[in-house]
Amino acid sequence: MHNKKILVIGGSSGIGKAVAEMAYSMGNHVTLTSRQLPKAIATAKSIGNTVTGLQLDINDETQVEIFFNAIEGFDHIYIAAGSTKIGALTDGLLHQNLQAFHTRLIGSLSVVRAAIHRISSGGSFVFTGGISTDRPIPGAWVSGLGTAAAEQLARVLVMEYPYIRFNAVSPGYTDTPMWDDLLGENRNTILAEVAQKLPVKKIASPQEVASAVLFLMSNASVNGEVLHVDGGGRLV
Repeated sequence: MHNKKILVIGGSSGIGKAVAEMAYSMGNHVTLTSRQLPKAIATAKSIGNTVTGLQLDINDETQVEIFFNAIEGFDHIYIAAGSTKIGALTDGLLHQNLQAFHTRLIGSLSVVRAAIHRISSGGSFVFTGGISTDRPIPGAWVSGLGTAAAEQLARVLVMEYPYIRFNAVSPGYTDTPMWDDLLGENRNTILAEVAQKLPVKKIASPQEVASAVLFLMSNASVNGEVLHVDGGGRLV
């Protein structure tokens, strides 16, 4: 993993940012995206002067097509973009609740469709699943559907494009800014309680998940794999 062209979609914070930082530190050419251009540019600059920050919303298929038609190809693409929705199935409007699911599935498929002929032979896509695939909890049904769909993409696309590898990383609870909005002032207390239930007694860092993503990119014999980085959380 040196001198490769790597695109991190949703790379302005959390796991995506950690992947961009790690890929850059290994001597690769890194481009990261955010739905907000100023945030993408600021994050890219904070990582390194040669890192490029661009705007992209993968929920807009037309925008995705324009994005990939306007830039050169890549060796590896990691899709970190994704959100979650907490609430009962009967709350609110179904199509609004499913937006987070659509980002994981339709957004990722839009990226593959637009980028598949602009990625190097032997290159790879890495999707983001999650522990909610194996350990669903009440109120997080959207997350469970979304992470399961993202992980399944790593399997079903393998035979569609044999010259490209498809894999997924499946993080457990990870210390990222996503929890700030979801858990509020109880964030640290709740994550500490979760950590004590894990066999490893700790919450994963973004860097630990990022190292798994870089492994999936770099190992040319890993294909159709879902790599769990959850401290054994799916087993307890």
